[in-house]
Amino acid sequence: MAVAARNAELVIARRRHIGTGIFFLLVALLILVFFVRTTPAGLDTAFGLNPGRATTAVKLPDLVLPSLPSLWFLAAVCAFLGGWQIAKGSRSTGWALGVVAFAFVAAFLIWAARGKSMNLVGMLSSSLLRAIPIALGAFCGILCERAAVINIAIEGMMLTAAFVAAWIGSITHNLWIALMAAMLSSAFLAAILAVLSIKFKVDQIVSGTVINIFATGLTSYLSAKFLQVYQNLNNPGIFKPISLPLLSRIPIIGPVFFEHNIIVYITFLLLILIHVMLFYTRWGLRTRAVGEHPKAADTLGVNVFRTRYINVILGGLVAGIGGAFFTIGSVGRFDEVMTAGKGFIGLAAMIFGKWTPFGAFGSSIIFGFADSLQTKLQILQVPIPSEFLLMAPYLVTMVVLAGVIGRAVPPAADGQPYEKQ
Repeated sequence: MAVAARNAELVIARRRHIGTGIFFLLVALLILVFFVRTTPAGLDTAFGLNPGRATTAVKLPDLVLPSLPSLWFLAAVCAFLGGWQIAKGSRSTGWALGVVAFAFVAAFLIWAARGKSMNLVGMLSSSLLRAIPIALGAFCGILCERAAVINIAIEGMMLTAAFVAAWIGSITHNLWIALMAAMLSSAFLAAILAVLSIKFKVDQIVSGTVINIFATGLTSYLSAKFLQVYQNLNNPGIFKPISLPLLSRIPIIGPVFFEHNIIVYITFLLLILIHVMLFYTRWGLRTRAVGEHPKAADTLGVNVFRTRYINVILGGLVAGIGGAFFTIGSVGRFDEVMTAGKGFIGLAAMIFGKWTPFGAFGSSIIFGFADSLQTKLQILQVPIPSEFLLMAPYLVTMVVLAGVIGRAVPPAADGQPYEKQ
């Protein structure tokens, strides 16, 4: 029996290697058909390695690559890895998948900017900024779902926080008070979600959806009634960028990570703090126990209800920071439905990151890059319909979720109300 089981595992692994290899070969074929075939010889692609704004970082010369030879090389890399997977296989295909994904993205950028120049560092910096609200939404989801409460209402919390930040900031002329108010407004909605889901055991998807609808309607009404009529109520200002000494001088890395406003740095701090709290503290152990096996946690003296209430409200505070970023961290005003689904994309980042802070943050960078890329491609006038470019972040979300379905395992008790025995 053991030998038969082992042989079955080997057959499955072999089929997986062949399937992966065929996929890599298809990527190589896509590069050849869509990029190599449409790129004239003799063109160069220039990638700017400076942010295109005032910076303290050391200046670097542009990276200039011959377009056609570079595309041939990247296609060859994908084809080689595909052939290697089919012929030899490997227990770990993650590194190969990463190389192929990088090769395809690089090929696409080289093709899109052939004969032109693309500010690579500027796009990476923009990708990080666009990833911040997604990451904060994902952190909110992690805090809630690690305690087994599904929070579909992140979008509504962020939208409400964005409105409150703009309104309070305009009245008080104090961005810190605006940020605190945004966090409290989001935490209030989180408390409502917690009461509905934990005390009254309402279906968590339904209660979250109701909060989203309520937040969308309320903010749209108040915006039309007050903010659009009295423009002085929709002019809060924004947090100014802060260049971190020494770190901001590092070429490429400095402009991308260390020349942003305080909300970006708060996100970095939360990334580390939530990771440490979840995996290295008693609170984190209790949270994970409540999410995996609440009955066993209750037997050991953990207050399941209190843990869930605390986590959901903490998640609401984090979502409030994400919502405030849209107004006082970015554009300096509130527009109706300005979150544009970022709360839902945050949930996708959470799933793709397997309910871990660092995984979710990395996933958020991917979504932020897709969002930034569609803007850059419109500037380069790439021969792709603008409607498809606008769809890019959401297409990436669907592709990513399709790829992780069945492999990303949520906390065992996720979404299940707890009945104390």
